[in-house]
Amino acid sequence: MSDAVSPLAEMAEAAEDPAGYAQRWKARTGRPAVGVLPMNFPAEIAHAAGVLPVVVQEDRNPITLGNNLLSEFNCGYSRNLADQAATGRLDVFDAIFMADHCIQLIGAADVIRELSDRPFHFGQLISSMNDPWTADRVRITLADFVEQMSAFAGVEVTDERLAGSIRAYNRGRGLLRRLYTERRDGDARFSPTELQTMVKSSMVMQREEHTALLEALVAESAPASRDGGRIRVHLSAHLCHAPKPELLELIEESGGTVVDDDLFHGVRHVSTDADEDGPPLDALVSQYLRRNRAVPCPTRAQSDVDWDSYLVDAVRRSGAEAVISLMVKYCEPHMLYLPEVRKRLDAEGVPHLLLETEHEGMPLETMRTRIEAMFEQVRLTRARMRASV
Repeated sequence: MSDAVSPLAEMAEAAEDPAGYAQRWKARTGRPAVGVLPMNFPAEIAHAAGVLPVVVQEDRNPITLGNNLLSEFNCGYSRNLADQAATGRLDVFDAIFMADHCIQLIGAADVIRELSDRPFHFGQLISSMNDPWTADRVRITLADFVEQMSAFAGVEVTDERLAGSIRAYNRGRGLLRRLYTERRDGDARFSPTELQTMVKSSMVMQREEHTALLEALVAESAPASRDGGRIRVHLSAHLCHAPKPELLELIEESGGTVVDDDLFHGVRHVSTDADEDGPPLDALVSQYLRRNRAVPCPTRAQSDVDWDSYLVDAVRRSGAEAVISLMVKYCEPHMLYLPEVRKRLDAEGVPHLLLETEHEGMPLETMRTRIEAMFEQVRLTRARMRASV
């Protein structure tokens, strides 16, 4: 890269072309790259083996062959994954690793396994988080990941290597969490689109390289005050893949500002570090269990944690005035949980707007009208509150 290229531009290039970045990294290092399907595979294990773990992103290509491999009632991301497999766009990866997420993603994984001659390892992480045997079951699965990755890479993933990778990933997550905390507290130096680029590129780039770019970006930027007249929004869901940047930009163009989120390409992904003291495998087990407490996921079952309570607490913490939920079309976990979320937000008096997204054909102008209508209602509520004081 030229010295004239900014850190954010380098991140954006990797985020928009993960396969190209992986190909260049492989040519430079002589090491393999693995595709990782979201959202629970611990990338630290691949890093400890000297392998580049790349979370496979939804790309912009129209879905062609993928529509013949998965039913249309599968989400756009899973059909896009099938399309990437059928058209050779996943061939840059030397193997695929997956820790389960939802039934639709498992369907996409079946297509990838059928069409590719690459090694594919699927680990079934337990989704019932309260059972007495949960931690032991998680440990068995993660130990199997370590064994499989060591065999694939020809490098033993020792405790020492894994502990070093945990430190490296914690450092990167900590920097990103700091930016989200600053955004929540009123610093708007980075837009929601830029923050998403930082998180998305962290799923693609070699960890130390990404952290160095992130440190440089933070060092060369200065805090910027948030426009006090804008509607403060909490952006929720989109559990597997990144919302399209134009949708994030639309919220800001309509007079809103995203002060917090629980997106996969956002706070959800960077919420929880692994402990740096003690056995590293135990640290990854604990991280998996604690992540669902930090940002609950509707694909996990935990009796003392729920997404709607998390959202209410997050709104109070950030001062958000409205919640916009981005529901991927046919996302079953989100659809099943949505009634509880709506009921709780209504009870708490928090305005809530549901926007359904799809891989292609997203009606941005219709969304603009709905967003602006909700924002106008929030402004009227503001005016009534001021008048009553």
